[in-house]
Amino acid sequence: MREYLIKNAKIVNEGKTFEGDVHIKDDWIVEVSSSISAKTSDINIIDAGGKHLIPGVIDDQVHFREPGLTHKETILTGSKAAISGGITSYFEMPNTNPQTTTIEKLEEKFSIAKENSYANYSFMFGGTNDNLEEIKKINPKTTAALKLFLGSSTGNMLVDNEKVLEQIFKHSPLIIATHCEDEDTVKRNLDAYLETYGEDIPIKYHPAIRSEEACYLSSSKAVALAKKTGARLHVFHLSTAKELKLFSSKLPLKKKKITAEVCIHHLWFDDTDYEKKGTLIKWNPAVKTEKDKEQLLIGLNKNLIDVVATDHAPHTKAEKNNVYTKAPSGGPLVQHALPAMLEFYHRGKLSLEKIVEKMCHNPAILFDVDQRGFIKEGYKADLVLLDLKAPWTVNSSNIFYKCGWSPFEGTTFKSRVTHTFVNGHLVYENFKFNEGKFGQRLEFNR
Repeated sequence: MREYLIKNAKIVNEGKTFEGDVHIKDDWIVEVSSSISAKTSDINIIDAGGKHLIPGVIDDQVHFREPGLTHKETILTGSKAAISGGITSYFEMPNTNPQTTTIEKLEEKFSIAKENSYANYSFMFGGTNDNLEEIKKINPKTTAALKLFLGSSTGNMLVDNEKVLEQIFKHSPLIIATHCEDEDTVKRNLDAYLETYGEDIPIKYHPAIRSEEACYLSSSKAVALAKKTGARLHVFHLSTAKELKLFSSKLPLKKKKITAEVCIHHLWFDDTDYEKKGTLIKWNPAVKTEKDKEQLLIGLNKNLIDVVATDHAPHTKAEKNNVYTKAPSGGPLVQHALPAMLEFYHRGKLSLEKIVEKMCHNPAILFDVDQRGFIKEGYKADLVLLDLKAPWTVNSSNIFYKCGWSPFEGTTFKSRVTHTFVNGHLVYENFKFNEGKFGQRLEFNR
């Protein structure tokens, strides 16, 4: 039997912060109360000393690159970095090599994760122009969602046949999660800049190539198609203020048919950062203006945006340090997303309760994740202790990504994760890992 008692914590859960204790037995939270006494000498007592205790973060969008691209990241290295950043569950994307577009390849990835994942895991199935029949066979109780690329990005999984797309929206048994950038608009913009600059386009033009127009045109089409077909749509990584008008806060999340996500990099960086960071902050969709960044944060607070995720998508430094057309888009984020979000709390921009809502509760509600995302009796003990008064600076010696770099390198965060529990196991404590891999396959109440 495995037993912990976390004492004297400031528990952040379901819109409230209160002082209390949490009793963990084996995988489970068995009691949450203002004061709990240890009933046996065998119990492991952790005195939180007033630190904040939150549910483990559920990241609905990561790229751990396995199989096929494991020089960048693996399920093992990515999930290890994730737990150090308080992420205890993740959904991994299908644009690996081979792509996750058949049930056979999907189950192969589940097998890899079963042996190697430090965090709880699920995978998104990839939609293509020709795998509708395979999509129909997916069991919604065991797979996170269907991922559709409505603009080409890393992995070339563009779905551009409009008749097929409508059939997928009509018949998908899963939530449809979309990458929205209009391909024709992006291509037209890119061709214009190639004519002027050749391959070495200045990185500052990335948001002009992958423009507001490209994002809005694609997002609005996806929303219109969802309304027409009745599909359950989740739009990934909003990057523009304009897209916010496509979404509503009138209904509680559980009743929404159309939802949206924002990623940490679109809240943190803007186009003034390209001069210093260069291709290290090249993402698809692109980081855009300061106004976009500010409005996305407001949209998050107003519940127009439902979830904060990472879109963790590592590449090697050598790959990133290339001319514009050869530098891949994406960057590593799982270790630093929660500390970065906590900076918005310190700046008075977001409450702790809102951060927990968007990173822990809402992914669980939106995707119907079973028994996770909350600090409740009878739920899995995925828990994170935070010290909000423990500044630390991101540097090469404390980065856990396989790629070995971070766009946050040199940034000092005011808060850090001190303890992470996954299924009742203390897997991470103060920059050190328990080498056991205790992640479990996520299940969905659908």
